[in-house]
Amino acid sequence: MCRDNEIMEKATVEYSGKQLAIIGTAEKLFAVNGFDGTSVRDIAQEAGVNVAMISYYFGSKEKLMEAVFEQNTTNIRLKVENLLQNEQLSQLQKVNILIDDYVDKFIHQQEFHKIMMREQLIEKDTVIAGLIYELKKRNLASIKKLIHDGQKSGEFKKNIDIVLMMTTMVGTVSQMITSQNFYRQCHNLEQISDVEFQKLIRKRLSAHLKNLFKVMLTYEA
Repeated sequence: MCRDNEIMEKATVEYSGKQLAIIGTAEKLFAVNGFDGTSVRDIAQEAGVNVAMISYYFGSKEKLMEAVFEQNTTNIRLKVENLLQNEQLSQLQKVNILIDDYVDKFIHQQEFHKIMMREQLIEKDTVIAGLIYELKKRNLASIKKLIHDGQKSGEFKKNIDIVLMMTTMVGTVSQMITSQNFYRQCHNLEQISDVEFQKLIRKRLSAHLKNLFKVMLTYEA
Protein backbone atom coordinates (compact mmCIF):
# COMPACT_ATOMS: atom_id res chain seq x y z
CA MET A 1 0.00 0.00 0.00
CA CYS A 2 2.93 2.34 0.65
CA ARG A 3 3.76 4.46 -2.40
CA ASP A 4 5.71 7.58 -3.30
CA ASN A 5 4.09 10.56 -1.67
CA GLU A 6 4.99 12.96 -4.45
CA ILE A 7 1.44 14.33 -4.57
CA MET A 8 1.76 15.32 -0.92
CA GLU A 9 5.25 16.77 -1.28
CA LYS A 10 4.98 18.95 -4.34
CA ALA A 11 4.26 22.64 -4.16
CA THR A 12 0.72 23.93 -4.30
CA VAL A 13 -0.67 23.75 -7.83
CA GLU A 14 -2.44 26.81 -9.18
CA TYR A 15 -5.63 25.52 -10.79
CA SER A 16 -7.75 27.51 -13.21
CA GLY A 17 -11.41 28.17 -12.54
CA LYS A 18 -12.40 25.44 -14.99
CA GLN A 19 -10.05 22.93 -13.37
CA LEU A 20 -11.41 23.76 -9.90
CA ALA A 21 -14.96 23.25 -11.19
CA ILE A 22 -14.01 19.81 -12.54
CA ILE A 23 -12.26 18.89 -9.27
CA GLY A 24 -15.32 19.98 -7.28
CA THR A 25 -17.65 17.96 -9.51
CA ALA A 26 -15.42 14.89 -9.26
CA GLU A 27 -15.31 15.20 -5.47
CA LYS A 28 -19.09 15.33 -5.26
CA LEU A 29 -19.56 12.28 -7.51
CA PHE A 30 -16.79 10.29 -5.82
CA ALA A 31 -18.46 10.96 -2.45
CA VAL A 32 -21.86 9.75 -3.68
CA ASN A 33 -20.95 6.91 -6.03
CA GLY A 34 -17.42 5.97 -5.01
CA PHE A 35 -14.31 6.08 -7.17
CA ASP A 36 -15.07 2.85 -9.02
CA GLY A 37 -18.71 3.85 -9.48
CA THR A 38 -17.86 7.16 -11.15
CA SER A 39 -16.65 7.39 -14.73
CA VAL A 40 -14.80 10.23 -16.41
CA ARG A 41 -17.84 10.56 -18.67
CA ASP A 42 -20.05 11.03 -15.57
CA ILE A 43 -17.77 13.80 -14.33
CA ALA A 44 -17.63 15.48 -17.74
CA GLN A 45 -21.40 15.43 -18.10
CA GLU A 46 -22.01 16.80 -14.61
CA ALA A 47 -19.34 19.50 -15.03
CA GLY A 48 -20.59 20.49 -18.47
CA VAL A 49 -17.31 19.78 -20.24
CA ASN A 50 -16.14 17.13 -22.68
CA VAL A 51 -14.09 14.07 -21.75
CA ALA A 52 -11.13 15.32 -23.78
CA MET A 53 -10.87 18.41 -21.57
CA ILE A 54 -10.60 16.28 -18.43
CA SER A 55 -7.95 14.13 -20.08
CA TYR A 56 -6.05 17.25 -21.13
CA TYR A 57 -6.11 18.80 -17.66
CA PHE A 58 -5.60 15.70 -15.51
CA GLY A 59 -4.63 12.76 -17.73
CA SER A 60 -6.69 10.11 -15.95
CA LYS A 61 -9.35 9.55 -13.31
CA GLU A 62 -6.62 8.55 -10.84
CA LYS A 63 -4.79 11.84 -11.41
CA LEU A 64 -8.07 13.69 -10.96
CA MET A 65 -8.53 11.95 -7.60
CA GLU A 66 -5.00 13.04 -6.66
CA ALA A 67 -6.03 16.62 -7.48
CA VAL A 68 -9.06 16.23 -5.18
CA PHE A 69 -6.74 15.14 -2.36
CA GLU A 70 -4.26 17.91 -3.03
CA GLN A 71 -6.98 20.57 -3.11
CA ASN A 72 -8.36 19.38 0.23
CA THR A 73 -5.12 18.82 2.14
CA THR A 74 -2.36 21.20 1.00
CA ASN A 75 -3.48 24.30 2.92
CA ILE A 76 -4.02 22.48 6.20
CA ARG A 77 -0.63 20.76 5.83
CA LEU A 78 1.15 24.08 5.41
CA LYS A 79 -0.78 25.53 8.33
CA VAL A 80 0.23 22.63 10.59
CA GLU A 81 3.88 22.97 9.60
CA ASN A 82 3.83 26.69 10.44
CA LEU A 83 2.03 26.01 13.72
CA LEU A 84 4.63 23.49 14.83
CA GLN A 85 7.35 26.12 14.40
CA ASN A 86 5.49 28.74 16.44
CA GLU A 87 7.41 29.23 19.69
CA GLN A 88 4.92 31.73 21.15
CA LEU A 89 2.29 29.06 21.88
CA SER A 90 2.26 26.25 24.43
CA GLN A 91 1.95 22.71 23.11
CA LEU A 92 -1.59 22.45 24.48
CA GLN A 93 -2.55 25.68 22.70
CA LYS A 94 -1.23 24.16 19.49
CA VAL A 95 -3.30 21.02 20.08
CA ASN A 96 -6.40 23.17 20.63
CA ILE A 97 -5.79 25.07 17.40
CA LEU A 98 -5.40 21.79 15.51
CA ILE A 99 -8.67 20.53 17.01
CA ASP A 100 -10.48 23.67 15.85
CA ASP A 101 -8.95 23.35 12.38
CA TYR A 102 -9.82 19.66 12.11
CA VAL A 103 -13.43 20.16 13.16
CA ASP A 104 -13.78 23.10 10.75
CA LYS A 105 -12.22 21.12 7.93
CA PHE A 106 -14.44 18.12 8.54
CA ILE A 107 -17.61 20.20 8.67
CA HIS A 108 -16.76 22.18 5.53
CA GLN A 109 -15.33 19.25 3.57
CA GLN A 110 -17.91 16.59 4.27
CA GLU A 111 -17.86 15.21 0.73
CA PHE A 112 -14.09 14.71 0.87
CA HIS A 113 -14.38 12.87 4.18
CA LYS A 114 -17.12 10.67 2.74
CA ILE A 115 -14.60 9.65 0.09
CA MET A 116 -12.04 8.89 2.80
CA MET A 117 -14.44 6.77 4.83
CA ARG A 118 -15.92 4.96 1.82
CA GLU A 119 -12.59 4.02 0.28
CA GLN A 120 -11.09 2.83 3.57
CA LEU A 121 -14.00 0.44 4.04
CA ILE A 122 -13.25 -1.17 0.68
CA GLU A 123 -9.77 -2.19 1.87
CA LYS A 124 -8.27 -2.52 -1.61
CA ASP A 125 -4.69 -1.76 -2.61
CA THR A 126 -5.48 1.11 -4.96
CA VAL A 127 -4.16 4.55 -5.85
CA ILE A 128 -6.68 6.03 -3.43
CA ALA A 129 -5.61 3.67 -0.66
CA GLY A 130 -2.06 4.90 -1.20
CA LEU A 131 -3.14 8.53 -1.03
CA ILE A 132 -5.06 7.92 2.19
CA TYR A 133 -2.14 6.03 3.71
CA GLU A 134 0.32 8.82 2.90
CA LEU A 135 -2.06 11.48 4.21
CA LYS A 136 -2.56 9.63 7.50
CA LYS A 137 1.17 8.98 7.82
CA ARG A 138 1.99 12.66 7.28
CA ASN A 139 -0.66 13.77 9.78
CA LEU A 140 0.61 11.29 12.33
CA ALA A 141 4.20 12.49 11.92
CA SER A 142 3.14 16.10 12.61
CA ILE A 143 1.10 15.14 15.66
CA LYS A 144 3.92 12.95 16.99
CA LYS A 145 6.32 15.88 16.82
CA LEU A 146 3.86 18.09 18.68
CA ILE A 147 3.23 15.51 21.41
CA HIS A 148 6.92 14.67 21.79
CA ASP A 149 7.78 18.37 22.12
CA GLY A 150 5.17 18.63 24.87
CA GLN A 151 6.62 15.59 26.62
CA LYS A 152 10.14 17.01 26.46
CA SER A 153 8.97 20.26 28.04
CA GLY A 154 7.08 18.37 30.77
CA GLU A 155 3.73 19.71 29.59
CA PHE A 156 2.39 16.34 28.43
CA LYS A 157 2.30 12.91 30.03
CA LYS A 158 4.55 10.07 28.93
CA ASN A 159 3.37 6.85 27.29
CA ILE A 160 0.62 8.41 25.18
CA ASP A 161 -0.81 6.19 22.44
CA ILE A 162 -0.84 8.84 19.72
CA VAL A 163 -2.50 6.65 17.08
CA LEU A 164 -5.34 5.81 19.47
CA MET A 165 -5.61 9.47 20.45
CA MET A 166 -6.01 10.51 16.80
CA THR A 167 -8.47 7.69 16.21
CA THR A 168 -10.53 9.10 19.07
CA MET A 169 -10.69 12.52 17.43
CA VAL A 170 -11.42 11.23 13.93
CA GLY A 171 -14.02 8.77 15.19
CA THR A 172 -15.76 11.34 17.38
CA VAL A 173 -16.05 13.92 14.61
CA SER A 174 -17.02 11.32 11.99
CA GLN A 175 -19.77 9.90 14.18
CA MET A 176 -21.08 13.36 14.99
CA ILE A 177 -21.32 14.28 11.32
CA THR A 178 -22.90 11.01 10.21
CA SER A 179 -25.47 11.09 13.04
CA GLN A 180 -26.17 14.81 13.10
CA ASN A 181 -29.89 14.37 12.44
CA PHE A 182 -30.12 12.13 15.50
CA TYR A 183 -28.25 14.76 17.53
CA ARG A 184 -30.73 17.39 16.34
CA GLN A 185 -33.65 15.30 17.55
CA CYS A 186 -32.09 14.45 20.90
CA HIS A 187 -31.48 18.13 21.66
CA ASN A 188 -34.67 19.50 20.07
CA LEU A 189 -32.76 21.43 17.41
CA GLU A 190 -34.94 20.59 14.40
CA GLN A 191 -36.14 24.18 14.02
CA ILE A 192 -32.76 25.89 13.67
CA SER A 193 -31.23 26.42 10.23
CA ASP A 194 -28.46 24.21 8.83
CA VAL A 195 -26.00 27.11 9.11
CA GLU A 196 -26.85 27.65 12.78
CA PHE A 197 -26.65 23.93 13.46
CA GLN A 198 -23.22 23.63 11.82
CA LYS A 199 -21.96 26.51 13.99
CA LEU A 200 -23.39 24.85 17.08
CA ILE A 201 -21.89 21.40 16.53
CA ARG A 202 -18.59 22.99 15.57
CA LYS A 203 -18.50 24.80 18.92
CA ARG A 204 -19.62 21.76 20.92
CA LEU A 205 -17.32 19.31 19.16
CA SER A 206 -14.29 21.54 19.63
CA ALA A 207 -15.03 22.10 23.31
CA HIS A 208 -15.64 18.39 23.91
CA LEU A 209 -12.40 17.32 22.18
CA LYS A 210 -10.33 19.99 23.92
CA ASN A 211 -11.55 18.84 27.32
CA LEU A 212 -10.93 15.21 26.38
CA PHE A 213 -7.43 15.83 25.06
CA LYS A 214 -6.51 17.96 28.08
CA VAL A 215 -7.29 14.98 30.32
CA MET A 216 -5.41 12.57 28.06
CA LEU A 217 -2.34 14.75 27.58
CA THR A 218 -1.73 16.88 30.66
CA TYR A 219 -1.24 16.34 34.37
CA GLU A 220 -4.10 18.69 35.24
CA ALA A 221 -7.14 17.10 36.84
